[in-house]
Parts: sequence; C-alpha cells; structure tokens
Amino acid sequence: MKLHSKILGEGQPFIILHGFLGMSDNWKTLGNKFSEAGFQVHLVDQRNHGRSFHDDEFNYDVLAEDLKRYCDSYQLENVILLGHSMGGKTAMLFATLYPKMVSQLLVADISPRFYPIHHDTILNGLSTLDFSEIKSRSQADKVLSNYVSEVGTRMFLLKNLYWIEKGQLALRINLDVLKENVSEVGEALPIHSKFEKPTLFLRGDKSEYVMPNDEGLIKQHFPLSKIETISNAGHWLHAENPKDFYDAVISFITFSR
Repeated sequence: MKLHSKILGEGQPFIILHGFLGMSDNWKTLGNKFSEAGFQVHLVDQRNHGRSFHDDEFNYDVLAEDLKRYCDSYQLENVILLGHSMGGKTAMLFATLYPKMVSQLLVADISPRFYPIHHDTILNGLSTLDFSEIKSRSQADKVLSNYVSEVGTRMFLLKNLYWIEKGQLALRINLDVLKENVSEVGEALPIHSKFEKPTLFLRGDKSEYVMPNDEGLIKQHFPLSKIETISNAGHWLHAENPKDFYDAVISFITFSR
C-alpha cells in the first residue's frame, strides 16, 4: 500500500511529513513556496492520516518503512527530508536507517527523546463527535470546544472532517487505531541511531517540545546538527510564523549543501 501524496514542482526531491492528527494539506502553502524555489515537493500523508491507507499497526518502525516504500516507488534519492512533531520522529528514524537516501534533515519542534502521552484529551474529544447527530463543521466545533479550548487547535483538528456523501460527515484519521497506539507517538529514537549529515532542528520560542537540556541528546544522534529558534511561534511554528520558518529552511538547505 502506497502513501497518498501531493507532488509540487520539479527539482531535488523535498519530502514533508505532517504531525500527529495532521495531514499533508497543512503544508500546502509552504509546499507551494518550496516548489517555487526549485524543489520537487512531496507532501505526504502518513498511514492512518489524511488520504493514506488505514492499518491496525502504528509505530515509527512502520512509518519509516512506509516512507522507504514511497521513495522507492518514485525512485527518489538525495532527498531533503522535513518532518514536524510526529513527522519529525519518523524523519529522524528514516534518516538514521537510510542515510544514503537523505542529503539534509530538518526536524520541526520535536526532540529525539521520549514524550509522555499528552493527546488524550484531544482524542477523547474527537471520539465524542457523533456524526449521526453532527451535520456541520460548526456543530462539530461546538462539541469539540468542551475538550479543546484553543480555537486554532480546533481548526487544525477539524481539517480532518470530510463529507462521505451528501449530509454525512466523517473523520479522515483512523481514530480508533490512533487512540489505541497513542503511546507510540512519544517513543524515543533508538539509543544507537545516528545520522552524520547536515541536520537542522527548528523550535518555536513559545514551545516546550525542544528544551535546552535536549541539546546533548540531539548532538549524540545528529553530530552535524544545529538548533534554530523561530520567534513568535509555538508548536505549530510553520503555521504561526511561516515567513521566518521558510527563510530558516531555505537558508539551511542553501548553505549546508
């Protein structure tokens, strides 16, 4: 089974992996900008997300293997690989397993360390959406607001809504499997994993996902890495400050070749 993707432009392949409960569409605006800069951008839906296939197995090993099959199917090599949050963990593992396939690695607001479960309230909120009763996005938003107070987060989550048929909404994510395997999302990168090519970790200045005491672990796994902070941004740094995020990515790709 092949991952669904949207491919933009021509040039060196540039793969972007979304985070947990996200999808490739979250990256459409930036993806277009990167393609205009001369890259062939692959906006990929990871399994159980977006328009990609649903499967009962869900962990970083299978997410990395899905990406390997995807690259093989398009005969991609010398890939620039960017992942956000969960996608960053997939990207880190992929780069350490297949270093010859990756020229540069970019990781957005996640560290290689273990993270405890912290999506349970969101998952519980999504589980309460009863689509025999809910017939509009605004109704879904009202129900979800009992669990998720932040409007921007709800808008992000509700991008998963789609019409199966006229009058019938559903979620694109495989919610049951993601709930069952949510602990996998926080798993640490295997202790001996190493990628010895240029790597950029981008963190939001308002986020606590990448902290100063993560730097030693990052260097241990990624000796040629550097960490850059994006101002006025939290965990969704690419959406909250897309200009600075874009500039940092392009600068890194250009000067670390």
